[in-house]
Amino acid sequence: MSGFSLLHLVSKSQPGALSPRKRLSGLCCRIRVSGTKKTQVKSFSQEDLKKRLTPLQYRVTQDKGTESAFSGEFTHHKDEGTYACVVCAAPLFSSHAKFNSGSGWPSFSDLLKKDSITESDDFSIGIHRLEVACSQCGAHLGHLFDDGPKPTGNRYCINSASLSFQPKQKVFVNCSSEAEDCPAACSSVTEKSDL
Repeated sequence: MSGFSLLHLVSKSQPGALSPRKRLSGLCCRIRVSGTKKTQVKSFSQEDLKKRLTPLQYRVTQDKGTESAFSGEFTHHKDEGTYACVVCAAPLFSSHAKFNSGSGWPSFSDLLKKDSITESDDFSIGIHRLEVACSQCGAHLGHLFDDGPKPTGNRYCINSASLSFQPKQKVFVNCSSEAEDCPAACSSVTEKSDL
């Protein structure tokens, strides 16, 4: 029996059995909490993507591939800033939501915006998982699990190859200097990310 048929059967016989965070036979049956419809705003030709992306980035984002555990550029990355979709540059995660899950892939407990991703059921390895993709361009990012830290309980397990990073930059306020590296004479300093 296919996974879809099984879920359909269970949901017909047990109303509410597939509500968010409900467990069924030990498998997470969380259904599309954020981004219920795929609204791919940006589209790119395969030719353009093959020119712009590395072979790994293309395989992960376009063919729903997975990079090897502990091999990704952002697995142990600790800089402050914003993680964005490598395909369309849509901002996805803040470095403040990143945590070490020990899984071998960058993990985040929350999104920058609720509608920045779409979720869909994935039975490709024989178990139910929740695939996450960029809501702007449809690029495969990774999967969502419900074993993350409080308060969200979410673990967005994301391939480094599907991400780009924009570091947080210092912005000098009330500065009379035109130098790029403003001297301590500035009256105040704030930080921001370009994304």
